[in-house]
Amino acid sequence: MTETEPVAFPQDRTCPYHPATAYDPLRAARPLTRITLYDGRPAWLVTGHALARDLLADQRLSTDRTHPDFPAPTERFTAVKNRRVALLGVDDPEHRTQRRMMVPSFTLRRAAELRPQIQRIVDGLLDAMIEQGPPAELVNAFALPVPSMVICALLGVPYADHDFFEGQSRRLLRGPTAVDTQHARDQLDAYFEELIDSKQKQPEPGEGVLDELVHHQLREGVLTRQEVISFATILLVAGHETTANMISLGTFTLLQHPERLAELRGDPELLPGAVEELMRMLSIADGLLRRATEDIEAGGTTIRAGDGVVFSTSVINRDQDVYADPDALDWHRPARHHVAFGFGIHQCLGQNLARAELEIALRTLFDRLPTLRLAAPADEIPFKPGDTIQGMLELPVTW
Repeated sequence: MTETEPVAFPQDRTCPYHPATAYDPLRAARPLTRITLYDGRPAWLVTGHALARDLLADQRLSTDRTHPDFPAPTERFTAVKNRRVALLGVDDPEHRTQRRMMVPSFTLRRAAELRPQIQRIVDGLLDAMIEQGPPAELVNAFALPVPSMVICALLGVPYADHDFFEGQSRRLLRGPTAVDTQHARDQLDAYFEELIDSKQKQPEPGEGVLDELVHHQLREGVLTRQEVISFATILLVAGHETTANMISLGTFTLLQHPERLAELRGDPELLPGAVEELMRMLSIADGLLRRATEDIEAGGTTIRAGDGVVFSTSVINRDQDVYADPDALDWHRPARHHVAFGFGIHQCLGQNLARAELEIALRTLFDRLPTLRLAAPADEIPFKPGDTIQGMLELPVTW
């Protein structure tokens, strides 16, 4: 470990697809440094790739955010940290049990089965954009509705309610105050209470994941009602927010790298590798959180029991010991071992579905709109602050 003056974490990016420039000292001080969180609490920041993979697989690091020692990156997070979060916020053996319930719905095979449906959704949205004509605001016209429609179909949530749950998700993840965050969580809980009631009254379950939970796990006493609500909330919010941001920010990044985009258009076989490289480079979920339950020797020092540990995926995925010229966009490199989806037992459950959505959305967008370009200067297009999932607030385009 190299000692540096503690840097405040998180901080805003100055370019939407590069780590915050304030993290430059952290990149130089890999693999472990000290940071200060919003409330002045110190924590460890993991910045080295090898150490990150070791620690993310170490079960002495807990994801139980209800513990008083769990690190909080924002006041919003503190406002709801006492509420249990399925999958992301529980440790083994409970986590193993929960994940086993969900795995069949998120396998590579299931993602492949959903590809025709994803393609129909993407085509329908682009049909509407093209019919309306340029210009368009790509976040609301395309990037957000693609994963929203997909996750609604998968979960069995009415897409007619998308304005409500997308709005509450925004408030939950980046509401201006802690009160907004608490209210958004309350609103989502109440929404799923009603939806569960409705599904319980149906004589036969529908085809969605939520129907399976209600008609089997809930009815048989495997899960409580609150646990079903927690499952529904995390799957719905994570299932559309992350992929929507990757589509919008991925599109912006490609438009800012026209030579790479031209190469991709000339050889569609490069697309799976391009998706991996974009996930590495963009690292939209920056700041994975853990709490040490025991002393851990790591990076030449000791992480003490009770210490907060934060993983900066944006810095980890730019480790020059692993990626040559890490700030360059290059899909000829082997990028599959990035940690944009996390690593270890809590690695993103929906990664197969996310890859399918990104491949289909980006390929079809640039195939059908070959002259797509920004409709405003790049430096004037707003993107999200560093204390939430990274992405574009809006993306004006024309063709």
